[in-house]
Amino acid sequence: MKNDLILVAGGGGFIGGHLIAKLRELGHTNIRSVDIKPTEEWYQVFDDVDNVVADLKLKDACEAATKDAVEVYNLAADMGGMGFIENNRALCMLSVLINTHLLEAAQAAGTVQRFFYASSACVYNADKQKSEDVIPLKEADAYPAMPEDGYGWEKLFSERMCRHFREDFGLQTRVARFHNVYGPFGTWDGGREKAPAAVIRKVITAKETGDLNIEIWGDGKQTRSFMYIDDCVEGILKITHSDIIEPLNLGSDELTTINGLVDIVEDIAGVKLERHYKLDAPKGVNGRNSDNTLISELLGWAPGIKLREGMAKTYEWIHAEYLAKHGAAV
Repeated sequence: MKNDLILVAGGGGFIGGHLIAKLRELGHTNIRSVDIKPTEEWYQVFDDVDNVVADLKLKDACEAATKDAVEVYNLAADMGGMGFIENNRALCMLSVLINTHLLEAAQAAGTVQRFFYASSACVYNADKQKSEDVIPLKEADAYPAMPEDGYGWEKLFSERMCRHFREDFGLQTRVARFHNVYGPFGTWDGGREKAPAAVIRKVITAKETGDLNIEIWGDGKQTRSFMYIDDCVEGILKITHSDIIEPLNLGSDELTTINGLVDIVEDIAGVKLERHYKLDAPKGVNGRNSDNTLISELLGWAPGIKLREGMAKTYEWIHAEYLAKHGAAV
């Protein structure tokens, strides 16, 4: 029903803002967005949404947020790119309080019909990600468990919490494992940005300043797949309203190297840069890609927006943000 209350936890964040925009586009008129940041720091704010500033690590805040909610989307977490994750493991793990208290509150509310949890490809066993020539990760590859320290362990534990709340209390939980989501209206500087935004910012900076150099974390050979935000939001909604109870990969299977990502952005910007490799910088696993066999079989769908297309749209937005902040080169 279009007037059922939908809670988006982390609604002031990158993915949360895009999800709310899509829900409004679909005609939903009763949306509550909750985020710990002041609203002036939210990526997208909508006047027709119940915008609440609250710390969802606190149980009473979760109880207030879930009151009368029919659907809950938990996108709230303390996280960022690899530079943040590898240097803030305790902060990342404290996000377990958000999902635990939201699950408790949703179960107690008695109105929640669907609970979506945003997990991550960081749950996957590190032994399967040592080579750049990676075999795409299947959902079963999360076990035996050896996830990314800190952030990955929190995500894997929270997945299990969702499973047991479904099994023990009948709360209909759904879980997606995100693979490197990017797009406009996201973090692009300050230390929490992910690789696509960081590369775009560095290329724009080089072009605008005339200093045609770029620093790349690692040797540039590490492989990844990157999912455009529109695919992510569509996947969230499809998984939430499906009958699939096990975690699903939600990511592109278009593999590229970090060097390849730089190639794409250089082409978009029309520049060629001198590359400098910072080998002691945080770079994560050597190789990671999404195996989309299961989501294709079960939903008849998988993310399909090509990297070049998505990066061009993201470049355009970050370029405008850069010029607004720094001005154009003289």
